[in-house]
Amino acid sequence: MVKIAPRPHRSELLMPAGSLEKLKVAILYGADAVYLGTPDMSLRTKSSFTLEEVVEGVKFAHDHGKRAYLTLNLFSHNKDIEKLPLFIETIRAIQPDGVIIADPGIFNYVQQHAPDLELHISTQANVCSWLSVDFWQKLGASLCVLAREVTYEELIEIREKCPDIKLEAFVHGAMCMTYSGRCLLSNFMAERGANQGNCANSCRWHYKVHMKFRDGTVKELNLSDENMELFEFFLEEECRQGELMPIEEDDRGSYILNSKDLCLMPKLDDYLRIGVDSLKVEGRNKSAYYVAVTARAYRQAIDDWYRDPENWSPEVYMEELSTVPSRGYTFAFHEGRLANHAHNYEHTKTFADYEYAGYVEEITDRGVHVAVKNRLEAGDVLELLPPGSLQAILIRLYEFEDARTGRKSDVVNAGQKPVILIPWSLFDREDADKLRNQLCPQTIIRKEKSLTKAEWDRLKLDATAQRIELGTGSNDLYERQRDKLQQSIFEENGDRIPKTPRIGTSGCCGRGCNGCMIFWHDPIYEKARKLLAQKKQGEMFDRDMREEPA
Repeated sequence: MVKIAPRPHRSELLMPAGSLEKLKVAILYGADAVYLGTPDMSLRTKSSFTLEEVVEGVKFAHDHGKRAYLTLNLFSHNKDIEKLPLFIETIRAIQPDGVIIADPGIFNYVQQHAPDLELHISTQANVCSWLSVDFWQKLGASLCVLAREVTYEELIEIREKCPDIKLEAFVHGAMCMTYSGRCLLSNFMAERGANQGNCANSCRWHYKVHMKFRDGTVKELNLSDENMELFEFFLEEECRQGELMPIEEDDRGSYILNSKDLCLMPKLDDYLRIGVDSLKVEGRNKSAYYVAVTARAYRQAIDDWYRDPENWSPEVYMEELSTVPSRGYTFAFHEGRLANHAHNYEHTKTFADYEYAGYVEEITDRGVHVAVKNRLEAGDVLELLPPGSLQAILIRLYEFEDARTGRKSDVVNAGQKPVILIPWSLFDREDADKLRNQLCPQTIIRKEKSLTKAEWDRLKLDATAQRIELGTGSNDLYERQRDKLQQSIFEENGDRIPKTPRIGTSGCCGRGCNGCMIFWHDPIYEKARKLLAQKKQGEMFDRDMREEPA
């Protein structure tokens, strides 16, 4: 008898686990469930799990009252079949809460040889209709992961026509240019199979347009309405000079693109209201910082909606997600057909105005040991992100003490994997007992990141595109900002502009950070200090609260 699990009463938050470290971070920051796999028999070919770590990870999830799903979603070749008996035996010993499968043959094999396992249909199966969901349900599937291409209207109909099976939908993460990874571009360009979980993201590479003259000469030329009909067009990827690929284009455009990242936070209440059972976040190859911040934003948003759905609003959670590196956010197929705002044609970089600074490695009687992940300089403000809330604990450091040697310095580089000590005494604006209860090993730390003018202009353009998708933005403003971004890219000189007036040990961001000598002692911040007593730490003031000198 195939195991069929009942539908839950609340939607679960499902986070990616690309490694054992990220699995623990996901659980710590609020995931109800994680999905993970080993390279041999899943599409998680970039996961760094060993079999022992898979066992430890599933146990860690269960010990914390959470669920763990294992991926078995490869498309099998004959050579894979001989591995199945041992793999199934191993999975049964591990006792995951579900197995994610895409191949019908694998589904049938597992159903026959491990009927006690709950079977989930992978997004790689491209389930786009209620008819497909009904098909898999009748075969014994407990859950169907719907393709990213399913619109919200289609999702409503699927839920109505298939009320008894669990449905899972992507709400956040990277988008593929084809139906959930069914792409041969990566195979052709880099001999890395997208359908084997090893996509090289060739569609996002930087290409130049070349034109071939009648005499056979190939040149890079500027296009205009006057010369468009005179040439044949070719693409050249920047690291493959001389390899020219002809562009064939129809009335829908060419097929090389750079999709923005999916973010359905502004529509999350719709998904919760109709009863989508599992809300999935993509990103098994992303950093622990991505996992932590994304999980805590969606965890808080989901819990707040269940507490008070009528007054739920996405703004505060979107603010948190804006600190995570992305290609810009889009609703993708939520409304139906993709619009041009769902793509970034001018600037394809993944970034944010914050970066991963480090994580808490150990807590001792002396203070907090921090494993450094990016360069730190004297005057930097570190934002410690305690699990369980959206609050940040801010501390400004003027020197860094090596936790092992006690040596102090003005700069710390991440290359040697340093660990610094932040003494408890430096958290001079915190309740010591409360702080010790808030922080724990694996607590993630971020800091502001200076950006180039083009990057700041990209963020402004992304924000306008988001407002347009929400129905509140201006297309005229979008066009002007796009032109400005193109000009900034053309004039790029590498200079970086900070997010706040604080540069090194000079200036102050005005947020009342622990240890900031300027904020807590300069007379011009007297008014700000009084107001801060009535605000949460880290909350920005509505305007410049510095006192003008007499």
